[in-house]
Amino acid sequence: MIRAAVELFAERGFARTTTREIGERAGVDASLIARYFGGKTQLYLATLQVELGDEVPADLLEEERLRSLLVRLARRGPGPSFQAAVLPEDNTEVQQAGRAYLHERMVRPLHDRFVAEQVDRPGLRAELAVAAFTGIVLARSSGAFEDLAAADPEELLPLLRSLLAATRPA
Repeated sequence: MIRAAVELFAERGFARTTTREIGERAGVDASLIARYFGGKTQLYLATLQVELGDEVPADLLEEERLRSLLVRLARRGPGPSFQAAVLPEDNTEVQQAGRAYLHERMVRPLHDRFVAEQVDRPGLRAELAVAAFTGIVLARSSGAFEDLAAADPEELLPLLRSLLAATRPA
């Protein structure tokens, strides 16, 4: 199921992939997704864990980390971890899993950098940077901002670096 989900999420993104399609590609009944993972969101988070591993990633101020996120999100669209940051969810367990993942993979590495650099209010600054990045990711996929949606990740990279660098004191 994980392999099928990885393939479909990569091809279609989270929103356009159904559990039925995942089940069909995996050759199993789609109800097994709920049984083994709890639902599509938890399966998505499991696929990210498989793809990204357990290693704590570099923070958003690292150019390669920012580039890889921009490229992956341009291809797949934002998944439930980004959506959980801004959207209310009926299923609190799903929302909590998405938020925990976002905090662990995005906020914590930046927070740790700011602590090491002895930056004032590292938690607030890390959350501000991740919130700005999350808003941009969601806005790109929404279609509300044509230029932003059409921009190539390489074109966005220096602009985002400048924006995120503003969360660090000079």
